[in-house]
Amino acid sequence: MIQRISTPFSYSSAVAAGDYVFIGLHRGFGDTFEEQIRDVFVHLKNTLEQCDTSLDQIVQVSVHLKHIENLPAMEQIFCDYFAQDQYPARMTDTTEFFDKDCLIMIEGIAYNPGLTSSRHT
Repeated sequence: MIQRISTPFSYSSAVAAGDYVFIGLHRGFGDTFEEQIRDVFVHLKNTLEQCDTSLDQIVQVSVHLKHIENLPAMEQIFCDYFAQDQYPARMTDTTEFFDKDCLIMIEGIAYNPGLTSSRHT
């Protein structure tokens, strides 16, 4: 069974398929980089809860930064959301975003072998 968490746009915020949750782009809102990244994690948590999973099940993320100078802050803030030595595999790049105010977007994959069995009960 495939579960899609739809958005008003042409993508899903997540698609759960089998034991995996494929997390679509999540952006944050706020005036500063720190406000935006913390807002991204609020939205990620909400999306993952809708798929019966959580941040600690994320195995891979791609982080898109508008400014490479925000990389050290991003790495430090990641420590607030993932246990030490339990970080997901990560690719970080820089890009220009469609929205001029967007400083960070995160997408990824979560693994949860309980997803398949919990949907059949």
